[in-house]
Amino acid sequence: MGTNAGRKDKKPKIFVLDTNIILHDYRAIRKFQENDIVIPMAVLEELDKFKKGSDNLSFNARGFMRELDRLSGNRMFGKEGVPIGRNLGRIKVELNHPFPETLKDCFQDDTQDHRILATAIWMKEHHPDRFVALVTKDVNLRMKSKAVGMEAQDYLTDKIEESRVEYTRNEVVIVENPDWSIIQNLAYGAGEIPYEVFCKDRPNPNQLYKFRYENDGKQATVCARYDDRSQKIRFVKSRYAYGISPRNDEQKFALDACLNPDIKLVSLTGGAGTGKTLLALAAALEQERDYEQIILSRPTVILGNQEIGFLPGDQKSKMGPFIQPLMDNLNVIRHCFKPGSKQAVKIDEMLKSEKLLISPLAYIRGRSLGRVFFIVDEAQNLTPHEIKTIITRAGEYTKIVFTGDIFQIDQPYLDIYSNGLTHLGEKMSGQPLFEHINLMKGERSELSDIASRLL
Repeated sequence: MGTNAGRKDKKPKIFVLDTNIILHDYRAIRKFQENDIVIPMAVLEELDKFKKGSDNLSFNARGFMRELDRLSGNRMFGKEGVPIGRNLGRIKVELNHPFPETLKDCFQDDTQDHRILATAIWMKEHHPDRFVALVTKDVNLRMKSKAVGMEAQDYLTDKIEESRVEYTRNEVVIVENPDWSIIQNLAYGAGEIPYEVFCKDRPNPNQLYKFRYENDGKQATVCARYDDRSQKIRFVKSRYAYGISPRNDEQKFALDACLNPDIKLVSLTGGAGTGKTLLALAAALEQERDYEQIILSRPTVILGNQEIGFLPGDQKSKMGPFIQPLMDNLNVIRHCFKPGSKQAVKIDEMLKSEKLLISPLAYIRGRSLGRVFFIVDEAQNLTPHEIKTIITRAGEYTKIVFTGDIFQIDQPYLDIYSNGLTHLGEKMSGQPLFEHINLMKGERSELSDIASRLL
């Protein structure tokens, strides 16, 4: 690898990228500042398997190959590589190299992971004056690398600090025994108070509050939210939506956010049975006249790079395993009404006309979302780039609700710090159009709640 103009005494680092970095973020090569990037030939061989398909992995694979083709143009990579861009390093494709003699007996299987690791070790041996590291989201490969003395790192560009993750999970300010005038004005009076009555500093938009006080010997709570437009703290009452009413304070906040037309983006996190998806769907049905379509979707998480087409049966059969949990939520709402009732018939009509569309996320990729109430379930299995892609497709009068549990991630290269749902909560915090609620209490059943807490 060569050196760029403007580099001084300190030589740039060399980062060898694993395939999963590119499949996670095909623009990752632009995130290493002035340092140089090496792409092992084994990575290109793996990417070739992903070039067909409609899922995000295929999208990233194709995007990276187009970018690499554009950078190289009519030039060969050679020993120097080609420049990535202004104030960035150079990139090259390195042929596969064997392990050194001392390590050949350590790795019996000829796998792409081992080829990538061997190439990284070769780069380190042939550039003793440079810092060389393998960058991978594969924890097992990082451990193998460290075991043989090869520096290995995770891709940290879109990781959120642990303290910020905790903040997004505990966003409600709890006020014990406030002045009685606050309770009177919020719960029994105008339903709002100027924020100066309660605090000196202006709160962040949509800051949530719980005012706890004693009432006839029992503890009571008044829920409130800071409204940035009016610069007042407003009472959050228990609202009803299409047969569903909140059972706890967090559900009260969640339903209020989903029903508020001024809040265009909502993030609901929490464990199984906390009511995230149910509340979002009930709010959507309650407001169905305000939207041209309600879309309820979730990412399709399949082992390996298998498309939905890999599954047996026709399209409806293939979609079944992915949409059934969403249908379960709809059935809960349907059972709130008698068969043949106006509300039940309305749900059936909306399904038939596809005003209410329940579909895996892969089936609606590429759509523009105009005047749509869009609910994305299991959003913890999306990357930050996927979350951004969905939001940037939102047209006028569209509302998007992401729901998920950041502690139940099915994607092998995402964790609680790097998944799209965590990223959304941290980056959008403080925006007037965004509200995040973490639901903590399970309401599915007493048995489910006990199991969630104890097992």
